[in-house]
Amino acid sequence: MKGKLLPAFFAAGLTLLLGASVLGVQLQSQGIETVVVVHGPLTWLGLFAAAAVVFAYQLVKDRVQRVRQNARQGSRFRLPAFLENHAQRRLMIALAIGALLMFPFMAERSAVDIATLTLIYVMLGLGLNVVVGLAGLLDLGYVGFYAVGAYTYALLNSYFGFSFWEALPIAGGMTALFGYLLGFPVLRLRGDYLAIVTLGFGEIIRILLNNLTEITGGPNGIARIPEPSLFNLQFARRADEGYTSFHEFFGIAYDPTHKVIYLYILALLFALAVAYIIYRLMRMPIGRAWEALREDDIACRSLGLNPTGVKLSAFTIGASFAGIAGSIFAARQGFISPLSFTFIESAIVLAIVVLGGMGSQLGVVLAAVAMTLLPEIAREFNEYRMLLFGLIMVLMMVWRPQGLLPLKRPQMELKRG
Repeated sequence: MKGKLLPAFFAAGLTLLLGASVLGVQLQSQGIETVVVVHGPLTWLGLFAAAAVVFAYQLVKDRVQRVRQNARQGSRFRLPAFLENHAQRRLMIALAIGALLMFPFMAERSAVDIATLTLIYVMLGLGLNVVVGLAGLLDLGYVGFYAVGAYTYALLNSYFGFSFWEALPIAGGMTALFGYLLGFPVLRLRGDYLAIVTLGFGEIIRILLNNLTEITGGPNGIARIPEPSLFNLQFARRADEGYTSFHEFFGIAYDPTHKVIYLYILALLFALAVAYIIYRLMRMPIGRAWEALREDDIACRSLGLNPTGVKLSAFTIGASFAGIAGSIFAARQGFISPLSFTFIESAIVLAIVVLGGMGSQLGVVLAAVAMTLLPEIAREFNEYRMLLFGLIMVLMMVWRPQGLLPLKRPQMELKRG
């Protein structure tokens, strides 16, 4: 115990120092002067309490780790009995989809709008999961593909009058092309070097969008992006020339909620389609090749697989899903600018993949829901959003580094004689 006191005091002191620099003391501008503002006693009480918790944990850390290890060896995660049968799983999936389809008709408009944003992040997480979770290629510039998809739809509509449905396949193809082109420079890179190159790609896209003012509008962005139509029906109060308004066609009163519900159902259908496509790809030879590349590049090559083609396919397919999500995001917002596609978006999507479990589709969905809803629930702590975000990541890496629902592969264990 005596040997643990010094490290415990050091950890507690470091916690108090860092917490005080972030929460206890802040710099504020008053006119042309900068003054130091010290927060009240309640904040300092919380900082000392956090330091005390860190001090106590350092003293009992070894015991806690032994308990966790014994619990991990003594019990293994198993699906509930009613989910072990394939037919029962299909039934549960069908019920879940039915509940999701009924949700917008029973919830408030704001809740449906947030759910639409959640589904967009689900698509982004599933797309990045192909690159990071399945192929094992660390991508920190995924937001670049997201931006390409959004701006492709916005520019095609602004300059050529393309509708959402006409621009959607072009946006998916454009982002797939960008993913294919990005794959070539990083074929020989892995680990930190790969992360740096992809990070640079995401920043290059954002800076180009910001500087090409004559084409993209620069920092002012692109406004008045129309929402998708439904078989030539628009959800506006007055339809454009050549279109019919939704409420006039069905003879009902105009309600702006109809557009929100339609966007939600559209995002839900696309998210389900992306999940199903990835599910099928995981069970095809290309999916096995991604996993082989993730586990061991040299072994993958020795088995006759072409790492070049495997990497390019992962980048291309993952990027195309980001393009689709970007187009839906532009239609939902009605306005986009380079500020919508900063590095923090890539970090959030990567956190969704890591928190959910590398390669796990259900885990990515759960993590996307959590990462989208938590900021809405804790709006009063919006000032400390990134601090809470980092704390959650640290706790997950300590207590459950494999993610919420790690990918499970069928396996057979031989009984010991």
